[in-house]
Amino acid sequence: MLGFAQIFASRLVKAAAILIAIVVMNFFLVHAAPGDPAMVMAGEAGAADEKFVAQLREQFGLDRPILEQLGTYVGKVVQGDLGFSYRQQRPVWDILAERLPATLVLTLTAFLLALALGVALGTLAAVTVGTWADSAITVVALLAYATPIYWIGLMLSLLFSIQLGWLPAFGYETVGAGYTGLAHVADVAKHLILPVITLALFYMASYARLTRASMLEVRGLDFIKTAKAKGLSQGRIVTRHVLRNAILPVITVAGIQAGQLVGGSILIETVFAWPGIGRLAFEAVLQRDYQVLLGIFLVTSIMVILFNILTDILYGLVDPRIQVSQ
Repeated sequence: MLGFAQIFASRLVKAAAILIAIVVMNFFLVHAAPGDPAMVMAGEAGAADEKFVAQLREQFGLDRPILEQLGTYVGKVVQGDLGFSYRQQRPVWDILAERLPATLVLTLTAFLLALALGVALGTLAAVTVGTWADSAITVVALLAYATPIYWIGLMLSLLFSIQLGWLPAFGYETVGAGYTGLAHVADVAKHLILPVITLALFYMASYARLTRASMLEVRGLDFIKTAKAKGLSQGRIVTRHVLRNAILPVITVAGIQAGQLVGGSILIETVFAWPGIGRLAFEAVLQRDYQVLLGIFLVTSIMVILFNILTDILYGLVDPRIQVSQ
């Protein structure tokens, strides 16, 4: 078997090739969308005459052939340059560096909460199958899975912010408060509660249902019957044998969804005015800011690939019988 370092290096080479293909595909998709960024910028400047629009196209290279623009863009990406925002007049890296931490805090917190609650509830439902607890968990999971997340966000905001006044309705922090240290952390955490719960509910329902189904399937296998015949306790059988073998499908789905969470938080960030890259993507679409859109697509693609590599590594840690191949 190849060493772990060699396998990891092989995966990185494949990931680099995939990223180049994604960069090219995203470039053509974004430029195929209707709308002209030069017209948008000219309209915002209050001068939409043809001469001014032509100057803008020349200034930002929009008048060059599409293949020449592609070559220029790919060359810059390879060098680590994501370009310059037409709309904000700033490097794309600087814009993403400001917005990405807020999105990572939101999505990773929601992901960990959804995974922990989903596995715990799914395990409880499988252990108590056929009882009222199983039925209650199944109904709650089904409702959370079927209800649009933006509606849940709005309802939670109306209840806990407008009616009860317990939590802030929007934003990343209290504007003008000037908190520092632990006070700032507590303020951000308070603003984080509603968007995290809203985003986590849907994924929690998926993990709960998948954990329950997988555990019920594993519970009927022969090695579980052997463990019971040996006199092992119910808790040990559930945690060391049933859950450990049933968790692999959950890891597979969670690994796929972890990367998608970053790009899938657009609705949540819009509803709660969360200053992340999801909301930035929405603003970039409206402004036809191609470079920012391409930068967001590239960052989210990198995260999806990284999470898939981490999922493969986690397979081997959970079940040593699985060998990670190239």
